Amino acid sequence: MALVEQVDTFCYLGDMLSVHGDCDADAAVQARVHKGWNKFIQLVLLLTNKDVSLLMRGNYTEVVLHGSEIWPVKKE
Repeated sequence: MALVEQVDTFCYLGDMLSVHGDCDADAAVQARVHKGWNKFIQLVLLLTNKDVSLLMRGNYTEVVLHGSEIWPVKKE
């Protein structure tokens, strides 16, 4: 018989969820922005390389911006 550890919070698809159904939206947004910047940094040499076709660079740009249409915008 395997032992199962019970936790109060867990990460699911980049969002920190709790057993009560709560979600930390700010942390989720920060995690997604951080992942986007990391991917951009990985691809910056490819995206700025003139020997790579504009179509190919456009496809990689979509990868970096994936999901950005649902990022919440807040006025400070």
